[in-house]
Amino acid sequence: MISQKFFVVLLHWEFIYMATAFDMAYPVTPWKVKLSCIPPNTTYDFLFPTGISENSSSLNGHYEAVDEDKFNINTTYFSNLSSKTSSYCCFWSEQDKNCSIYANNTEGNASVSTVNASVFQQIGANWNIQCWMKGDLKLLICQMESLFNNTFKNYEFKAHLSYILSEDLEDSSLVSQIGSFQSVQCTCTVNECCECHIPVPTAKLSSTLLMHLEIASGGVIFQSPLISVQPINVVKPDPPLVLHVEITDSGELKISWSSPTLLPFQLQYQVKYSENSTTKVAETALATSLLVDNVLPGSLYEVQVRSKRLDGPGIWSDWSAPYIFTTQDVIYFPPKILTTVGSNVSFQCVYKNENKVVPAEKIVWWMNLAEKIPQSQYNVMSDHVSKVTLHNVNATIPRGKFTYNAVYCCNERECHHRYAELYVLDVNIKISCETDGYLSKMTCRWSTNTMPSLVGSTLQLRYRRRGLYCFNSPSIHPISEPKDCHLKSDGFYECVFQPIFLLSGYTMWIRINHALGSLDSPPACFTPESVVKPLPPSSVKAEITVNVGLLKISWEKPALPENDLQFQIRYGLSGKEVQWKIYEVYDAKSKSCSLAVSDLCAVYAAQVRCKRLDGLGYWSDWSDLAYTVVMDVKVPARGPEFWRRISEDPTKKQRNVTLLWKPLMKHDSLCSVRRYVVEHHTSPNGTWSEDVGNYTESTFPWTEQTHTVTVLAINSIGASSVNSNLTFSWAMGEVNIVQSLSAYTLNSSCAVLSWMLSPSHYNLMYLIIEWKNLNEDNEMKWIRIPSSVKKYYIHDQFIPIEKYEFSLYPVFVEGVGKPKIINSFTQDDIEKHENNAGLYVIVPIIISSSVLLLGTLLISHQRMKKLFWEDVPNPKNCSWAQGINFQKRTDIL
Repeated sequence: MISQKFFVVLLHWEFIYMATAFDMAYPVTPWKVKLSCIPPNTTYDFLFPTGISENSSSLNGHYEAVDEDKFNINTTYFSNLSSKTSSYCCFWSEQDKNCSIYANNTEGNASVSTVNASVFQQIGANWNIQCWMKGDLKLLICQMESLFNNTFKNYEFKAHLSYILSEDLEDSSLVSQIGSFQSVQCTCTVNECCECHIPVPTAKLSSTLLMHLEIASGGVIFQSPLISVQPINVVKPDPPLVLHVEITDSGELKISWSSPTLLPFQLQYQVKYSENSTTKVAETALATSLLVDNVLPGSLYEVQVRSKRLDGPGIWSDWSAPYIFTTQDVIYFPPKILTTVGSNVSFQCVYKNENKVVPAEKIVWWMNLAEKIPQSQYNVMSDHVSKVTLHNVNATIPRGKFTYNAVYCCNERECHHRYAELYVLDVNIKISCETDGYLSKMTCRWSTNTMPSLVGSTLQLRYRRRGLYCFNSPSIHPISEPKDCHLKSDGFYECVFQPIFLLSGYTMWIRINHALGSLDSPPACFTPESVVKPLPPSSVKAEITVNVGLLKISWEKPALPENDLQFQIRYGLSGKEVQWKIYEVYDAKSKSCSLAVSDLCAVYAAQVRCKRLDGLGYWSDWSDLAYTVVMDVKVPARGPEFWRRISEDPTKKQRNVTLLWKPLMKHDSLCSVRRYVVEHHTSPNGTWSEDVGNYTESTFPWTEQTHTVTVLAINSIGASSVNSNLTFSWAMGEVNIVQSLSAYTLNSSCAVLSWMLSPSHYNLMYLIIEWKNLNEDNEMKWIRIPSSVKKYYIHDQFIPIEKYEFSLYPVFVEGVGKPKIINSFTQDDIEKHENNAGLYVIVPIIISSSVLLLGTLLISHQRMKKLFWEDVPNPKNCSWAQGINFQKRTDIL
């Protein structure tokens, strides 16, 4: 401990001497310097200038006397140093091998002699010294390597370094700063190497660092002159990182790397690479990559990179760790291409087969090993580089897990298993946008269902907004913004722009990002004001107008947008599946419309939607459904059709007439019947009415010669406007115009009646057919038919073994005529139909039998010819048969 304190005091004392005696320091360059010292008590075989201490010896002429005023030497401290056990030391370098020696003369003055460094190398102790800043700019390191060639190398080796960061270089005296110097212990190894660490604040990287070394070995203290250095000028960066080698799309070898740390200056780089053991070094400037031409297949590349400050002094970093890269026997460039439908793409390759590079003109190209690419699409780029161009490519059709086309580069006889990959996508993605009815946001949607997914790709909507409206032909701008879109359950992506500028043009497209590159869909431009989807009309009502009988639909226009709107109405009969009909309204001021419908008594559903009248934008959603309410809209269109049933009352000797009618259907009653009224007209008693309510029959006594009745249907609006009359007349009951009546059955559910009428001068209005089953107590059934009909099909249940009664009544304006009544189906008609049915069976049988007989005769004829003429010789082969007419005999057969 005492020895260490003594050493520090001695170090400071020696430094005071140096500072005051020389007032100068040796600048450290970024390269290595050497420190050489002559040990004390050494016999010097050289001469110093006159007056130098006699202990000095000659330097064999390798010196130069220097005036002390040149260095402003202070002799006081120099003479004090002579009494200590010390040595003469100096710095020199490979570039400047002159070394300056400081010594006392006999008068106590200092002098400087310049000696060639080779003298020190022969008789002194020598060190290699290098100082540098670490790449993190926090620590300055000084490293010493001993070059001892004498007995000092056998002794313990220790070193100290004293330093101070000085910001005022104009101060000629350093004595006042002696107390500010700091000392650090250097770490030394058995190999006589020492390393000293000095922390440097970031703010003082450009300050001057003054320091000197104190080296103790074998009881001798070697003290260096002052060293001056600016830390920023001796930075040694860390080696570059993330070294990577690849073959570019143009077939070059690309060596790339990353800067190790962020430094306050730019770096230059040096690349060392070997190709099959042939080493080359190439320097680059600011770029962090290097391209190497003439890459050969099947070659081994070893690459290293180091860096250094570009625009000032500095130290090369250590070389990075070696990166090994081996090229394949077949090199494709580019190895993969991502493109769009309709593009032209090119691949190049170099093929090495059996350690020989295949000439370019002998290379052939295949697609998926199934289709040979025509030779007209080949190009010879160099002796060994072949190029193929594919024109107007189609979209790739995925085949299982393969989502690309394989392009093979082959020689004339075989193909290598390696191939290039071609990805062709159809990026015609349609984007649609719509602005909401409140004009507050614009929602854009797009889908990729038509495009096969590409593994590793991402989709992004990008857009650019310009001042007003859209160009006629939108284009992709280099400056754009991304927009977040979210996938919905229907498979569409949805993006929302809010707030929006109604008159600005939003140009947008879909970008497909992939490691192979990016593709853009065709751009589309939207102006929010032009893609508005209005809110649906409100207050929609539907009703059937009273007395007019039209379907009236009314609505209220939405408040926004303020543009003129057109409207579209759809309506139909209400039900599970409405069969909609569409009606257009182009009058922007209209708020209702009236439509003719077929059934005024049905429930109709109606909806309304709207859109800008100029055609821009979208139809709104349909409004809520509005329904009509069934109610009476007109008086009944007509009264009911009715008939009568007459019964005799022997006790009272009168006839009772019961009127019968069927309830009116909705389309006749428009739309309901509240009650029926029977009006009676007789000659002597006049007219009276009878309200029968909702009943469908009414009975009254027939006591007059002529009695006319009318049945009216009444709803909430009034009585039916068209009604039929029926007149009962005793005299007309004897008028007989029905000459004949026949009936026959077609099947169990249909019977046919036909009749003949004779002319009459009375006004025939219509006919009434009655029928009933005589074997049952069923009520009589009736139907009213026009007077012009001569045959009528009755659809009912008819059993052939039962008897039915059919009656035909002519009804005149003057009254009901005499009926024609039959009690059974006409027998002649039944037999005729039965005969006809037998005929339908027999005729097909006769036709089939005839065809069969004709076929049998033809076959028999052929067999007879063969039987009788089998032995007839050929006239061409027999001389005796020539001239005989065999055809004549054949004709006989």
